[in-house]
Amino acid sequence: MIATILVAAIALLHIYILVLEMFAWTMPRVRKTFGTTPEFAQASRALAANQGLYNGFLAAGLIWGLVHLDADVGWQIQMFFLACIAAAGVFGAATAKRSILFIQTVPAVLAMLAVLFA
Repeated sequence: MIATILVAAIALLHIYILVLEMFAWTMPRVRKTFGTTPEFAQASRALAANQGLYNGFLAAGLIWGLVHLDADVGWQIQMFFLACIAAAGVFGAATAKRSILFIQTVPAVLAMLAVLFA
């Protein structure tokens, strides 16, 4: 049950990130969250939307793993997408903002451990 809750929460987090990056990127609150200026947000709008779409794919993969009729296949799907999220978080922390490690990688690794031991 804990594993399912963690995986679902991470899927919801990535849906939230999708919304921020695809639809709200230039809004003041979102600019503050990502530390961007109005000019940068406007100039990088398409790039952010692309990133948001990828976050949506990650969320879709996790949801697919949660609802898959074959529990063993669902487990594999969840582990794959959680590993992708963890790796993306490490890369983001190294190249963009260190806090991404705690927002993305740590929760993904915790969920992987929960799924592994479920």
